[in-house]
Amino acid sequence: MSAPAPSVHALETVDPSLDLMAEISRLRVERKAVILAHYYQDPELQDLADFVGDSLRLSQAAARTDAEVIAFCGVHFMAETAKILNPGKRVVLPDLDAGCSLADRCPADAFAAWLKGYPDHVVVSYINCSAGVKALSDIICTSSNAERVVQSIPAGRKIVFAPDRHLGSWVMARTGRDMVLWPGFCIVHEQFTARRVAQLKAAHPVAQLIVHPECDASVSQMADYVGSTDGLLQYVGTSPAKAFIIGTEAGVLHQMHKLRPEAELIPIPVDSGCNCSLCPYMKLNTLEKLYLALRDLRPEIELDEAVRLKALGPVRRMLELG
Repeated sequence: MSAPAPSVHALETVDPSLDLMAEISRLRVERKAVILAHYYQDPELQDLADFVGDSLRLSQAAARTDAEVIAFCGVHFMAETAKILNPGKRVVLPDLDAGCSLADRCPADAFAAWLKGYPDHVVVSYINCSAGVKALSDIICTSSNAERVVQSIPAGRKIVFAPDRHLGSWVMARTGRDMVLWPGFCIVHEQFTARRVAQLKAAHPVAQLIVHPECDASVSQMADYVGSTDGLLQYVGTSPAKAFIIGTEAGVLHQMHKLRPEAELIPIPVDSGCNCSLCPYMKLNTLEKLYLALRDLRPEIELDEAVRLKALGPVRRMLELG
């Protein structure tokens, strides 16, 4: 898995003598900014953020904020969602190349052409998609509320689900609803295989297997618990188990360690010789880039207003369902 190339702005050097934590704290006040960070960000970014969460929690935080600037330590579609909800605020992303393999696999023009084959379907799109895809959707969901969103659709209606085929398959199994699935996937969760999981379970027989629903069904069906990033974190915090095999991006282990410092946390894979459990896009954001973003108010997220307005309704419907 190769990391994406850095943007030109991301290559700017920062004076190494600067106290970046102090400078970011100063700029946060001066810019009247709020810093949002996803669980998959580096620990130092999580620790200085005003809000840390999964896509749903961060969308809720973006909808509530009265800050003038939103500095989003996440990936591009997350910052776009914040801009959809806050057209009058400046939204900056520390590295504009912090994209998403899942979102990239569902271009809006290709999705629009594909949807012509399903004119009578309700379009449910996972939040891991571009603003253009959101604008083509009827309702957005996250892994936290996908099941609830699908259950809210009348039983007689046909459904298209995009862009993650694994999350869609999991929701179908949970709800009993048949859905047409766009064939997308996440490059991190796609790496987790049943064979690797079986090896880990054999090596750690008392550990509980907890995985994200973006994993293949062959992995999810082996799990003791399947849930969103926030759901996995809550499970570790409340379970009496002393060891967990974790099937999601390894950045969340930082918060899990805080909740359960005594627990053994085993990311998948642990000994494969690669960093397959680390998202190269999430790791593009750094303290230096966050400092530059707050200092210069760029890279800034800008959206076509017509697209933003079309995307706003589906996002708001998601938030109304919680």
